[in-house]
Amino acid sequence: MSDLHDILHQHVDRGTAPGAVALVARGDDVEVVTVGSLDTEGSAPMARDSIFRIASITKPITAAAVLMLVEEGLLGLDSPVQEWLPELAKPSVVRTPSSPVEDVVPAVRPITVEDVLSSRTGWGFPADFTLPAVQSLFPVQRDGRFLQDWPDPDTWLGLLAQVPMLYQPGEAWLYGTSSDLQGILVARASGRSLPDFLAERIFEPLGMKDTAFEVPASKQNRFTSAYNTAPDGTLERADTPDGEFSRVPRFHSGGGGLASTADDWLAFARMLLNAGEGSGHRLLTPTSVSRMTTNHLTAEQRDRVPLFLEGQGWGYGGQVDVTPSDPWNVPGRYGWVGGTGTAAHIVPPTGTVSVLLTQAAMQNPTPTQLMRDFWRHVAGS
Repeated sequence: MSDLHDILHQHVDRGTAPGAVALVARGDDVEVVTVGSLDTEGSAPMARDSIFRIASITKPITAAAVLMLVEEGLLGLDSPVQEWLPELAKPSVVRTPSSPVEDVVPAVRPITVEDVLSSRTGWGFPADFTLPAVQSLFPVQRDGRFLQDWPDPDTWLGLLAQVPMLYQPGEAWLYGTSSDLQGILVARASGRSLPDFLAERIFEPLGMKDTAFEVPASKQNRFTSAYNTAPDGTLERADTPDGEFSRVPRFHSGGGGLASTADDWLAFARMLLNAGEGSGHRLLTPTSVSRMTTNHLTAEQRDRVPLFLEGQGWGYGGQVDVTPSDPWNVPGRYGWVGGTGTAAHIVPPTGTVSVLLTQAAMQNPTPTQLMRDFWRHVAGS
């Protein structure tokens, strides 16, 4: 057994997760370790092709879709998004982040496509969830792990437009909302639904055969159950294979709506490492990949959200490491974590891909100990 197997197995033995799939790739050398079971009942052993709710590691895929439309000239990075999202033509902004939601001023400039890509629209979550404008966002930007309760994208966008922004466009990085805006932007600019666009333009060319907004009945025997951690540390079932993902929801979340496998995310990661080309298909130009995986935040913007970024930066759809605060924070490392207990990263300087998929949800925005142990192993191996 490998060191990685031992690390994962220790967490399963402690009951912090029913199982896990971990993948570490360096070029053609790919190590995949599976431990535990699909669920707490042990109904089937975890396998390399087990399917997981990947949550926010959907975000890089959505950002890539936006950049494909930028390359085609359907979107421009400096273009105001109101051309495609007219609901956002006249947003209001709270006078200060702590101001009541009634104390607003107009946005000083339009929201651009680049603002949406870099998560600097003015909507989203900061480190302080108690701010009035953030509290007013919660009923709209709900838990992305349970999308069947969300309204359709048009209705959702209309509701968001009524929420004042926390900061002026471009001023601050805020988590979450911008990635869902990216998904709606892709659909409206392309004239295709987000599930259709991603399937035709990314999943099929890259051979990502198990990635989608639903898991059909024919694949539910490979689909893991999902769990939350109770206050006493035990796991409580949050969703079953025939639950939330048994049909495509009304809202197609670019921020966290996909189910996938470790090998499917590897195919996407290899495309990024290969400057936009994967499985014999060019999806993006090297310039787009570079923009996607380069930090766009100032030091002040990074430091404002320690709860999420922990001092690191943000590209398009994912974190970009800029400071070696932990052994795994290699400058240039790109990727993100998912609230369902997932993590996926690339390290362009070394050509490394790491993917960790579990069924135990994160309890807060801080990465779990299992994630950190996995990253430490990847950095040291």
